[in-house]
Amino acid sequence: MSRDTQLKDRWEILVKKLSSQFADNDPLELDAIIYLVGVQELGQIHNTFKKDEKLNLMHIAICRLLEPYGYYEFDFFDEDGWPHYNIKEELPPLKAGEQSVLMKEALVSYFLEKEYIL
Repeated sequence: MSRDTQLKDRWEILVKKLSSQFADNDPLELDAIIYLVGVQELGQIHNTFKKDEKLNLMHIAICRLLEPYGYYEFDFFDEDGWPHYNIKEELPPLKAGEQSVLMKEALVSYFLEKEYIL
């Protein structure tokens, strides 16, 4: 199985499983899944978040997801428990489709690591 086919298959499994758990089987979009990772990483899963906090959660998720690729490194948790990251390397300019593939790949890797999908 090619790498692209494997990513596509795993992505579909991930979306289906998360959508079933969090969205009454309405397929979750990429941004929603990134948001879920941010909530997971913050560890405050029962909180209600304001708009600016939701953006911060997505930033946390992106940093965490791209950390294994060498773009970010974890720095510290602040007094409220929010993780902070440093930029190690700037992301190269990517087209929208390339960004989407990178994030899907990072999300699949994250959920494989967490043993949420196999």
